[in-house]
Amino acid sequence: MTDTAPATNIATLSELLKLSGSQYRLYDIGRLVSKLPKDLFEKVELNQLPYPTPTQGYACIAIAFWQKKSSQPYLWLLKLPLDERGLLNQGARNHFIAIIVEALGADLTQETSKKQEELLSSNPYLFTPAQYKLASLNSKIKVDLKQAPSAYFSPFKQYLSNGADWDNWQGVGVQGITDFIARIEHEDHIVLLLNALPQLPDEVLSPVCSALENQQYPVALIDAIVAAFENALTDSASLAKAMHLLRALAANSQHIHVRTAVEKLLRNEHISSELLIILSGRCWQALADEKMLMCYFEQLLSHDDLTLFSSIFKDLVSIPLIRPVAFQCIRSENRSPALAQAIGQLFGQT
Repeated sequence: MTDTAPATNIATLSELLKLSGSQYRLYDIGRLVSKLPKDLFEKVELNQLPYPTPTQGYACIAIAFWQKKSSQPYLWLLKLPLDERGLLNQGARNHFIAIIVEALGADLTQETSKKQEELLSSNPYLFTPAQYKLASLNSKIKVDLKQAPSAYFSPFKQYLSNGADWDNWQGVGVQGITDFIARIEHEDHIVLLLNALPQLPDEVLSPVCSALENQQYPVALIDAIVAAFENALTDSASLAKAMHLLRALAANSQHIHVRTAVEKLLRNEHISSELLIILSGRCWQALADEKMLMCYFEQLLSHDDLTLFSSIFKDLVSIPLIRPVAFQCIRSENRSPALAQAIGQLFGQT
């Protein structure tokens, strides 16, 4: 590949990165922030597999890349459209590659001119995720590249270590929280967080849960968060806290202890729509079971809101893990008349 190589010579993003001589890591930054295996992404690029975690019809991907001589990675934050089957829109991907090649040629990490900056900034496939996701992404990249955490890490660790002055949280930064959570299995971090969890004020608990939602962590912490979540459910005034804690379980929602907690939740007479939305949007892995998903749909229908049901159903069936389970539910002889009616109305609209 040369600086003037036409974009048509480059078939995939994976090829572009390899030909540039870059080392790179991929992350999904749609529903959660998590590593995206290179071999899986290559299959997605070739339309051999649907994108595993679509977000409203898009694949939201972070690509961190760097040259061997530099330890500071560059970052692309991409939002690429998917078709109705969840397959990557290759025309959009090819357009993105063409823009990059026109602006940068072979050297993806070069210092850019004003003209190049203009070309790159007009790229329609770049987007800016929510700040808490950017913080989690930054922390994960630093851990993966074995780099030191930010300057905000130590103040947060010190805050947890003090163990008394919980209301003195003003010096705590979100980046410090995500740096700590990304290193949750380092040193004594689990113990510090377990001890602090019951004491954290909402102003700290909320960003801690936002960071935890992107992190897999040991069962001791899973159990502590499940217990806190179930306790929050007993007080109607603690809905916001329950929402934060349920989000915190997202990356661990395939764990049997989380699945058990979700199953217990779904047996409740009434579940708020906010919790149901978190379950489908973030904890979908816990719903990858016909019985569980059927209970979920029934809870959703109890809100008597076809628009809510329709939007969540369409979102869930876009996820490859959930799609076959959802269709098992709607074809089941055991489905309720209410579910049959809702599905009939839903498909009658399309």
